[in-house]
Amino acid sequence: MPNYKDKKQYRYRGYDYSQDGFYFVTVCTRGKKNFFGDIKKAKMKLSDIGLIADKFWQEIPIHFSFCVLHEYIIMPNHIHGIIQIDNGDKKVGTGHCPVPTGKNVSKFGKVVSGSLSIIIGSYKSVVTKNVNIEKPNFDFAWQTRFYDRIIRNEQELNNIRQYIFDNPLKWNLEKNNSEKIFI
Repeated sequence: MPNYKDKKQYRYRGYDYSQDGFYFVTVCTRGKKNFFGDIKKAKMKLSDIGLIADKFWQEIPIHFSFCVLHEYIIMPNHIHGIIQIDNGDKKVGTGHCPVPTGKNVSKFGKVVSGSLSIIIGSYKSVVTKNVNIEKPNFDFAWQTRFYDRIIRNEQELNNIRQYIFDNPLKWNLEKNNSEKIFI
């Protein structure tokens, strides 16, 4: 039986990932296999699987009406995107994610309805299902987790937007450096 205490935790302890704010996410394929296409002349050319991933990324707000998609890029073996959760509650400040206060936070490791984990988990599931229907011999799979960053201010948001925009330009320099997949 696995020892879950030893597993690295990827979510921010005590943070409610269903609250309003901007989140930068990176979702990778299992083994970082290049399922989604290739970079040609610093531009991403999507494969059939990449087109499926793109279609369902764009459909996230249809299934989660409180989500607004901002910049994103589908790379050969991962996706970077900015997702805004906007529940329409009291608007205060810039709408960027505040530092946790201890009020109304989820328990560490517990998935909360309407949270970023539910959104990404649903996205990964629908892409996997459709890829396996369309391309049953490709053995497509995602890494079990995803990376996120809570965007706290306009400067961070702009830096991440630029990072997403520049990602195809830097692919040949960084494709074998797994640490550079994340900002």
